[in-house]
Amino acid sequence: MQLLLLSNSTLPGEPFFTWPRAHVQAFLEERNRIAFVPYAAVEAQYDLYADKVAEVFSAIGKELVSLHREADPVKSLNSVDAIAVGGGNTFLLIRALYRLNLIKAIGEKVRGGMPYVGWSAGGNVACPTVMTTNDMPIVEPPSMRALGLVPFQINPHYTEATIPGHGGESRDQRIAEYLAVHPNMPVVGLREGSLLHLNGSSMRLEGKGMKLFRHGQEAKEIAGGTEMRVTLADA
Repeated sequence: MQLLLLSNSTLPGEPFFTWPRAHVQAFLEERNRIAFVPYAAVEAQYDLYADKVAEVFSAIGKELVSLHREADPVKSLNSVDAIAVGGGNTFLLIRALYRLNLIKAIGEKVRGGMPYVGWSAGGNVACPTVMTTNDMPIVEPPSMRALGLVPFQINPHYTEATIPGHGGESRDQRIAEYLAVHPNMPVVGLREGSLLHLNGSSMRLEGKGMKLFRHGQEAKEIAGGTEMRVTLADA
């Protein structure tokens, strides 16, 4: 499988989709017709979101086909070269993937060799479940199970930072809660400005790095530029 999983699309102070643009262009290479999955946005914003992403992809020579404009989104996957899944609210996204029968269709296409780009929520749904998203469950999906394209969970936009005077749990605490219930599943805290490029069984971390969490072990910092196996066994 060929996956490019981004923590986020845009860094503070930069125009939309600036930092990952070159990575996405190189990843897609000669794949020119890209299916865009806009369902992490609220329905009223699909057109605006799709047009915003289409402008970026057009600048790197790619045609964007937003699935919300297709009469049969599943069938339209037969006429594209790659899939891009945008960020937003993970629960909106996973609910739409189930409702439109895309959870199975996208999984089959990607396992069959079609490249997959996902950022934020789009990275979350590449995991076994959406249990390590940061998003509010504003809708109820049929299942928390996701595409299962990677054998680990991602926490995008990861940071250790806490808000002064705020009593809520940190990301590390929330991830520790997840691991207490799911002790056999690693969690990747993917920092903003970072991505994972998976090519078959190999994986390369690019950008600002990540923190790897395992149950019963001290979390491990991994720097950008590190090569790993997809299982994370050697990380």
